[in-house]
Amino acid sequence: MTGHQALQQILSDPRVAKNPQHWTLFREGRLPEGWPLMAFIALPGLITSDGADHRRLRSLATQALTPRRVHALAPAVRQRVLDLLDALPGHAAPNGSVDLRRHFAYPLPMDVIAELLGVRPEQQHRMHELSDVMLSSSAAPGESMAATHAMVGLLAALAAEKRDEPGDDLTSALIAAREEQDRLSEEELIGVLMQTLVAGHETTLNLITNTVLNMLTHPEQLRRVLDGELTWSAVIEETLRRDSPAGHFPMRYALEDIDLGEGVVIPAGDGILSSYAAAGRDPKHWTDPDLFDPDRSPNRHLSLGHGPHFCIGAVLARLEAETALRELFDRHPGLRLAAGEEPEPITSFVSNSVSSLWVELS
Repeated sequence: MTGHQALQQILSDPRVAKNPQHWTLFREGRLPEGWPLMAFIALPGLITSDGADHRRLRSLATQALTPRRVHALAPAVRQRVLDLLDALPGHAAPNGSVDLRRHFAYPLPMDVIAELLGVRPEQQHRMHELSDVMLSSSAAPGESMAATHAMVGLLAALAAEKRDEPGDDLTSALIAAREEQDRLSEEELIGVLMQTLVAGHETTLNLITNTVLNMLTHPEQLRRVLDGELTWSAVIEETLRRDSPAGHFPMRYALEDIDLGEGVVIPAGDGILSSYAAAGRDPKHWTDPDLFDPDRSPNRHLSLGHGPHFCIGAVLARLEAETALRELFDRHPGLRLAAGEEPEPITSFVSNSVSSLWVELS
C-alpha cells in the first residue's frame, strides 16, 4: 500500500487482520526457510494480534507505558542528551568530523528504552546488534531468525530477573499488569518486550538522524527554528511525513476480497505491506510531496500508524527527538555536514534512514 488514502483505509479496515494465520502463504507453510521478516509476523504480541486479543494486550501495555511514566523520563532524557553532547568531541576523526548517527542518535534511544525496560548496560549493545540484523535486508538466510532467537533468550532472561527482583521499570510493570485478572503469558510478554525494544529505539534513531539531516540540508529552515519562528515540533512532524523512520512494515492480511476501487482488488488471504515512506510522498495527497515544508498544514501523516495499531510509543519518540534536536543545535548552531561525506541510505527493508551522518561541530 503506497498511497496515503489507501494505506489509511487499510490501517483501520475491519476486513484486515494482523494475525499471520490469515495469510495463506504462512498458514500453508509456503514461506521460504529463513525468511528474514519472519520475526515481524510470527511472534505473538501487539503487532500480530487482532480484536479483543489485541485490545487486551494493548490495555496491559498501556497500563505500563503511561503518559506519567513517559513524562517522568524527561529530565533523564535531557541529561543523557547533554552527556552525549559532552562526549562528541572525543569521537572526532582525524579530520575533525564526527558520525552523529553512531555517537549521538544511536545511543540515546537505546539508553532510554533500555532504562525504561530495566535492561542492564552491559546487555544494551548486544541487543542493538541483534536488532540491526533483524531489520537488515542483507542478512544471510537464517541469520535474521538466529538473531531473533538470541533476542528472545536475552528478553526471557530479563523477564526472569524482573520476576525475582521487580524494579521501577516497564518489564516489571508488564509482568504485574492485569486486565480482568488476565496477565500476559510468557510468550506474549517476550513479544511485547521485543516489539517495544525494536520499535522503541530503531525508529527514534532514524527520526533523530533524518531530522538532523533535513536541518543541515535546509539551512533556511534551521535558521527559522533558531530564531524562534518555527518549532521543533513542526520540523519533526514534517520529517515524519517526508522521511518516515520506517520505510515498509510487515504485514497485514485480507480477511475477504477488498475492493480498493479503480479495478484494484486484494484477494482474501493475501499479505499486505504498509509503505509509510511512499505514503508520505504520495503526490495525490500532498502538494509538492518531496519538498521539506515544516509550515505544511494540516500535516496528518501516517508514519506513526493509524487506527487500533497506532504507535503506543509516539509520545516517547517525540519527547526524545525534540530534546535531542533542541540541545544539539543549542550547543552547535553552526553544525554542518562534513565535506566530502555523502550520506548513504541504510540497507534495510524496514528502516528508512542513512547508515552514517558525518558532521563538523561548530
